[in-house]
Amino acid sequence: MTPIAAPNVHEAEPIPEAAHADVARLLETGELFRYTSPDAPAALLEREFAAVIGSRYALAVSSCSAALFLSLKALDLPRGARVLIPAFTFAAVPSAVLHADCTPVLVEVGEDFRLDLADFRAKLDAADAVMISHMRGHTSDMNALLALAEAHGLPVIEDAAHSLGTTWRDRNIGTLGQIGCFSFQSYKLVNAGEGGMLVTDDPAVIARAVIMSGAYEHNWKKHDIAAAHAARWQNRLPLYNMRMSNLAAAVIRPQLAELPRRVRDGRANHDHVAAQLSAVPWFHVPTPLAAERRAPDSIQFSLRGFSDGEATAFIDAAAARGVPAQIFGMSTDNARAFWNWQFLGLVPDLPRTRSLLMRACDVRLPVRLNRAELDHIAGALVLAAEEVKAPRAYGT
Repeated sequence: MTPIAAPNVHEAEPIPEAAHADVARLLETGELFRYTSPDAPAALLEREFAAVIGSRYALAVSSCSAALFLSLKALDLPRGARVLIPAFTFAAVPSAVLHADCTPVLVEVGEDFRLDLADFRAKLDAADAVMISHMRGHTSDMNALLALAEAHGLPVIEDAAHSLGTTWRDRNIGTLGQIGCFSFQSYKLVNAGEGGMLVTDDPAVIARAVIMSGAYEHNWKKHDIAAAHAARWQNRLPLYNMRMSNLAAAVIRPQLAELPRRVRDGRANHDHVAAQLSAVPWFHVPTPLAAERRAPDSIQFSLRGFSDGEATAFIDAAAARGVPAQIFGMSTDNARAFWNWQFLGLVPDLPRTRSLLMRACDVRLPVRLNRAELDHIAGALVLAAEEVKAPRAYGT
């Protein structure tokens, strides 16, 4: 079959013109290091991001993985601390837990892509912390999760890599737990290629995180943090050197102004495609929770009544129409399939999560797409399903 022309779903929006002058200035002066001055682009970004997200403090770092790692270290958890994480997440999350000398404990995820609260409750008594991934922007029941964690005295870290702009009861995701972590990797709503942000309202946590991020000597004074907390930890904590460069910060800063538009367009794009897919009996698109207002740039749906062979044929038929889709559990070495995390050693059997991932499809929907392009994607997915299933469904 001749491939059909389709939008390039891996192409990002151009970086706003407002970044060009600041980037050019940095290239001319060579001031790429964040501690060149208190008003360096990285320091300005921290203040601006904290204001946008609604947190007291923000720390710009090299990646969301770095933010997750520093969060665990900043909480001063004991070596071997057991950290509950959803079994549906990216491999970087359990990796960050291991890197922090803690032990990841995988919790089941249900068919709605959200944390299985029954399994979560069952594992709370033996836990020391919770790291909740809002994977692909799907928010778990944060009211229930936070209440359970508080009852057990457990700190909650939000992995909001996929959830910048998502709200829960009108509060920004990433500000509900003790610490929130965000990503600026290329396939996120704000794109710096790489980069991350840690946010918190806790002065002790931010002081520890700033020092360990690489604020050697007295560079912590160039952060908006309490001097009493930072001075206490000077020279008493290891330096992991996970700082963000000024160049990355200069690329990110003007994109913050674009965030409301991107959130609006991403939600509209998702809902437009979701309506078409939901009309097909072979697709199940999870609905948002009542308290959740998502900011998606991709769509997830589960295949209903497909064998392994039919699921593979569906992916091939979509690709032939120019629409790349993946099934998390059937993509070779997929970093989101927990059984591929061999670095954990013995991986537990999690049947609910495995069942979800073996039929869960993922398709990118960049916010820059127009309605015609969205209709092409939705139509290609529907036609691919009909090609596989219609002969059996309709006897043709």
